[in-house]
Amino acid sequence: MATRNRRLDRLALISDVHGNLTALEAVLADIDARGIERIINLGDYVGKGPRGREVVDLCRERCEVNMLGNWDDFLPDPTRSFDTDSLRWWLDQLGPGQGEWLRGLPFSHDLLMSGRRIRLFHASEETVHRRVRFDHDEGEFLGLFTNTAATGGGPVPDVVGYADTHDPYYETDRGRRTVFNTGSVGNCMGDPTPVYVIIEGLLDSSDQAPFTIQFVRVPYDVEHELTVAREMGMPELEGYELELRHGIYRRNLESGEEPEYHRRQLVGAPA
Repeated sequence: MATRNRRLDRLALISDVHGNLTALEAVLADIDARGIERIINLGDYVGKGPRGREVVDLCRERCEVNMLGNWDDFLPDPTRSFDTDSLRWWLDQLGPGQGEWLRGLPFSHDLLMSGRRIRLFHASEETVHRRVRFDHDEGEFLGLFTNTAATGGGPVPDVVGYADTHDPYYETDRGRRTVFNTGSVGNCMGDPTPVYVIIEGLLDSSDQAPFTIQFVRVPYDVEHELTVAREMGMPELEGYELELRHGIYRRNLESGEEPEYHRRQLVGAPA
C-alpha cells in the first residue's frame, strides 16, 4: 500500500495556558525544535496567570485550531456579574475583541489519523463547565465517546483527547477506545512542569497505521513568570506561586487539606 511509505504526521496539542506566557513560549520553542508545524489548542487561554492578552495573541498566531475552554466562556460573559476583584482583574487584561473571540471558539474538533477517529474538546462531551476527573467511573468514560448537541453528529470517536483537569493521563479499554488528557501548559497540577501532547500517525487516512500519543514535559523559568505577575499586581499571587512551584491547587491553600484539584464542577466560577 502507498501509505506504508508515507511519512507519519505529527500534531502538537496544548491546553490550559491560563495567562502563563513564559510557559507557553517555552513549550512553543520545544515544538519548533521538533519540527512540528501544526498546533491545536484545547482551550483555557486566560485567568489564573497575568498575561491572558498576550497568550491569546500568540495562540491566534501559532495555533491551527483553537477551541473553547471554561474560563474562555465564563470570564468574558457579558451576562455575568463578578463578586471578586480577581475575576474583574483578569477580565480587564483582555484586549479589544478578545472576549468575543474567545466565546466564539468551536466546542470540539474531529480528525482522522491512522484509521482512528479522534475527537478533541476541553472538558467533557456536553459542556466546558462539566469536569471529568481522572478517576471517573465507567459511565463517564463511555459518555466521552458519545455525540451530543455540543459535539454535533457524525461518526463517534475511537479516541478522545481533552484537558481541563490540569493532570495528564492515558486510558484504554477492550473496545480499543482510548482517552487521554493533555495536562496543562501553564498551570499543571501534581508535577507543575508544563506538559503537552504529540499525536503521530497518518493524518486524514482511514488505513490502519502506527499511532502514537506522547506526553512532553518542558521546564521553564517559573521565577520569571512569578516576577511578572508580582510586578503587574496580579491578585491571588500566593495561590499562583503555590500552583506554579509545587503543583498544589490554590483553593486548598487555606483549608490545610490534601490537594483535591480534580473536583467535578457543574456551575459557578471556573477552576
